[in-house]
Amino acid sequence: MLNKQKGNMYGFVTHTLNYIKGKCEHNCDYCYMKVFPQAELRLDEKELNTDLGMGKIIFVGSSTDMFAENVPSAWIIRVLQKCREYNYNKYLFQSKNPKRMIKFLDDFPENTILATTIETNRPGFNYNAPPVEERKLYIQQDKFPVMITIEPVIDFDLTILFSWLRDIRPKYVAIGADSKGHNLPEPSQEKIDALIKELGNLTEVKIKPNLKRLVEEKR
Repeated sequence: MLNKQKGNMYGFVTHTLNYIKGKCEHNCDYCYMKVFPQAELRLDEKELNTDLGMGKIIFVGSSTDMFAENVPSAWIIRVLQKCREYNYNKYLFQSKNPKRMIKFLDDFPENTILATTIETNRPGFNYNAPPVEERKLYIQQDKFPVMITIEPVIDFDLTILFSWLRDIRPKYVAIGADSKGHNLPEPSQEKIDALIKELGNLTEVKIKPNLKRLVEEKR
């Protein structure tokens, strides 16, 4: 279904849509989808009949990483073809596997934003997903604007993380916190404030509602 965005979703997104459904092989410990039963990975053929209309900003693949290595390329192509049929919308595609995502650069609809998650510059939080260093490298392409999401933000080294973002040159950076109490090592309010200040000179920063726990409540 084409769902209106709600909750802690990106504020600029109007709708979410999932053609590919089921358990994500990245299996990140903090994934919000783990509170729901996880079926086997599948392409929902009925969703391909959805009328996407026009004038929307649609996050496609919000519930599973449609560019994970175990997702058949044929499924991805069908999803992107469907989106291209409704070229008067804008689309957000986000993956922790941008190395694979950029193999489909010629297939994305014209009005696309490509995004990846970089929770921290520090190792040890990759789970089954590609390491953050690899994500940083492969998200750098010139065909589409880029968004980096730092969520859930994990303690980081300010100089290194900012240098990564400066190299990427994203159009947007979204920052959010762990919403489900996974006891992740989190940065101090001072470090978050410093990062936001530095990023303000580089790009547009989008503060997600759940970041308030780490900043406003500590003031």
